[in-house]
Amino acid sequence: MDLKEIQNLIKFVAKSGASEVKLETGDVKITIRTGSDEKETTIVQQVPQQMPQQMAAPQPQQQQAPAPQESPAPQKESKDSGDDESKYITVKSPIIGTFYRKPSPDKPTFCEVGDTVKEGDVLCIIEAMKLFNEIESEVSGKIVKVLVDDSSPVEFDQPLFLVDPS
Repeated sequence: MDLKEIQNLIKFVAKSGASEVKLETGDVKITIRTGSDEKETTIVQQVPQQMPQQMAAPQPQQQQAPAPQESPAPQKESKDSGDDESKYITVKSPIIGTFYRKPSPDKPTFCEVGDTVKEGDVLCIIEAMKLFNEIESEVSGKIVKVLVDDSSPVEFDQPLFLVDPS
């Protein structure tokens, strides 16, 4: 797990309102604690693979991450394509994770540009912490544009699709 993924996890926990999150993946343990008066604290502990987890190093490496004070960059679409994109509805990611257009590698995509979707149709899957979350359309219309590549990381509130509701 790299620093960018840890920072994204900290932002996600801060927005979720959880007071403590523990994550163990392979040889990395992460604990994120938030409090009303204190900043987020991230503890990253590397566990050597030859040692059992009970015999891990007694002093974890501690990394103090800054509280996410900066606002996320505006996600405005460029208007140089010639289309008036203001008439389209943007489907945004409700969570941080990895974006997938297919239910599995050997299956067809959920939707393509030009497909008509109804409210409740599955548009994609976002994997977050080994959980696969189906993202359903909140509107009926035609898919105009897919804004994210398959198997790409996505942020909270990142635009995924443009849908023409007409």
